[in-house]
Amino acid sequence: MNSGSIVLPPLSALYGAVVRARLGAYRRGVLSATRLTVPVISVGNITVGGTGKTPLVEFFCRALAREGRKVCVLTRGYKREQPENRVLVSDGNTVQATVTEAGDEAFLLAQTLKGVAAVISDSKRAAAGNWAVQELGSDVFVLDDGYQHLQLARDLNLLIIDASDPWGGNRLLPTGRLREPLSGISRADCIVVTRADNPDNTISLIAQLRKRASCSIFTSRMRKTGVRTLDANRVDDAVFGQSLSAFCGVGNPKSFYEQLRRSGFKLRSTHSFPDHHKYQQRDIDEICAKAVSERVTGLITTAKDAVKLQSLQFDLPCYVFEIECAIDEEASLRALMREALTGSVNRE
Repeated sequence: MNSGSIVLPPLSALYGAVVRARLGAYRRGVLSATRLTVPVISVGNITVGGTGKTPLVEFFCRALAREGRKVCVLTRGYKREQPENRVLVSDGNTVQATVTEAGDEAFLLAQTLKGVAAVISDSKRAAAGNWAVQELGSDVFVLDDGYQHLQLARDLNLLIIDASDPWGGNRLLPTGRLREPLSGISRADCIVVTRADNPDNTISLIAQLRKRASCSIFTSRMRKTGVRTLDANRVDDAVFGQSLSAFCGVGNPKSFYEQLRRSGFKLRSTHSFPDHHKYQQRDIDEICAKAVSERVTGLITTAKDAVKLQSLQFDLPCYVFEIECAIDEEASLRALMREALTGSVNRE
């Protein structure tokens, strides 16, 4: 018998007991959330791993900026060096930190949201928010990965559910990938189902969600916006006809590879690393060597991975696949966002 099958279930039971106790403490008022002086929109999920969160955070930042708001993203900056420090990743105009200082997702957001939103990496997000109001003049926050961050009150609590793997194995960490019991879905002010490319599966999933939540449910899918090289030069669709090798270190690598194939790429092989993987030159050397042996003409990866590859050397061209979140009934979601800004959404 695998030792993990013996050890992990008791650990999941212990984890579940701790999570339920914490949620109960907030529900009874034993623990209380800090409310900032400006609106907070939280974007988070109920499972670990890639659900398409970062493109949705970017969507809200751009939508808020178009409303004339001075936006700031509050994020933990997962797997950054010195996680106890506050890092101003971007002031909204210039990136002011490295990827190791900021964390890969925070750094990617800072790059893609230049001229749109500031980005701060800080585990103490309420304190970071108060600082941003005073020092940056921020008048709205997007709380990245905030569904379980109950220390900070929010005016719109958005939950992401990945249609390709919604329930994380139906088990709590570490046996499965659930961060909390599925009953936590009821806290959502709205739900966005991502990767809703299969209509039949999506209909079934929405029916299950409606049994657990009475809020609005939106569907979305990831849409290609372009392909570029590591040094940010755009390439045309001629690369689609090439034989490529794909690699990534994201939470849902299978979804990335499937999207590449749907977009017309011919993949000879794939190489998956752990989420937030810190690449070394030997990783790239091994990928390139295998690709050369397979007569592959180039490599392709995600934008999240690309920010960690700038100092490494490649023996083959390396392309970056860029995406955005395309939301069905987008106007309705924007209207819900505006209600949150005016305090119309029920507060927690």
